[in-house]
Amino acid sequence: MNKRRCTWCEKDDLYRNYHDQEWGKPIYDDQLLFEFLILETFQAGLSWYMVLAKRENFKKAFAYFDYKKVAQFDEDKIQELLLDAGIIRNKLKVRAAVSNAIAFMKVQDEFGSFSNYIWKFTDGKPIDNCPKTLREVPASTPLSDAISKDLKKRGFKFVGTTVVYAHMQATGMVNDHVVDCWTRQ
Repeated sequence: MNKRRCTWCEKDDLYRNYHDQEWGKPIYDDQLLFEFLILETFQAGLSWYMVLAKRENFKKAFAYFDYKKVAQFDEDKIQELLLDAGIIRNKLKVRAAVSNAIAFMKVQDEFGSFSNYIWKFTDGKPIDNCPKTLREVPASTPLSDAISKDLKKRGFKFVGTTVVYAHMQATGMVNDHVVDCWTRQ
């Protein structure tokens, strides 16, 4: 059966599978939220497809996104990651992943979980934007501006408003599937 999808994902099966199985589905699990936070921060200034294609490599390089382990990465581990051709070897982003893991755990301590913290911005429920076309999907919103500002205040790096909005889309905080996309059914 030929399914109607958001047109951005029609590049290949990697994109289609991600769209169909993950994108826009609400995530409340801290480890998955951390995974997407790391992946989205590495996307900053690059394409999501590039990050998605390297996702398995990122998973192995970053201790399967175990934030407690990532927070413990020392200079030797950072230098090892900077030599890993399977990931994006941007030293500022690699260092940010470590500092973001530390900030992530501080948020957990304050709010009980990162999920409690991040979902409080939407009262625990996804925002359904019901866009008719991709042109109606913004790159950022006043809400992503506010979350970005708060994350930065808490010590997170590479969390500009566009990165935050992409994180909100990926983790289902906002539903930006176009109205005729099959995943809305």
